[in-house]
Amino acid sequence: MTDNVPEVLRYAAFTADPAGGNPAGVVLDATGLDDIAQLAIAAELGYSETAFLTPGSSERSFAVRYFSPLAEVPFCGHATVATAVALAERIGPGELLFETGVGPVPVTVVAGPDALEATLTSVEPHVLTVPEADVAEALALLHWSAADLDPSLPPRIAYAGARHLVLAAATRARLADLAYDFDGLARYMTDRELTTLQLVWRESDTVFHVRDPFPVGGVVEDPVTGAAAAAFGAYLRELGETTPAAVLTLHQGQDLGRPGRLRVELRAGDPRVRVSGTAVRIPAAE
Repeated sequence: MTDNVPEVLRYAAFTADPAGGNPAGVVLDATGLDDIAQLAIAAELGYSETAFLTPGSSERSFAVRYFSPLAEVPFCGHATVATAVALAERIGPGELLFETGVGPVPVTVVAGPDALEATLTSVEPHVLTVPEADVAEALALLHWSAADLDPSLPPRIAYAGARHLVLAAATRARLADLAYDFDGLARYMTDRELTTLQLVWRESDTVFHVRDPFPVGGVVEDPVTGAAAAAFGAYLRELGETTPAAVLTLHQGQDLGRPGRLRVELRAGDPRVRVSGTAVRIPAAE
């Protein structure tokens, strides 16, 4: 930070290509920035989230807050991965601890074949049933019908730091065709404290394609969503749709022209979910 003007870094998460994945803003020194200043920076940058760091309670720990262009969000996975890689480039790979509004989130950064890779460990997740009327309203706002849903993956609200409504499409074509009532869905999500809708299509037992409308953040669609990926891992485990120990691959962003890939790991005996991905700095010209 120079003369009270913070340096805002730009990283693409869940990709090794700066033109892919989900772009995030990263402010490594947010000391002295109040809520209004942080929101203004996030709004000016225009990415789905920007992370703001201040010193944590111990070495290699950091207090982190996340802002969309419209509001603070409780937790953001892609900005966590982007921030961890940005830190690792400066202080070296290894173990980090992010002190977030939803609790401590450990992150490990290692050198991968193409870029630095970060693995976050979520807070303890939970999964809730959804009233049929709420599902019907969400489908109407998406311009989907009940026949568009995969009956083997029923609607649920899943949480792993933020709340997401999981809706499974019966076909890849249904997932690819996303045109929804922006203002109506924003109101629906605000009333239910949802961060995104996690729209999914199952390619195989371990491979899924996902999309995340994010109107509550002022963004039509979040390109690649780490918090929702963690929640989705908990969702599959709760439904018995995966083994107690499993590694899942989620593809997201293809329909936006920003492809990204998330690795979701479930471990037997540990309720938390691990989400991994690479991140790279976006050149200033972009």
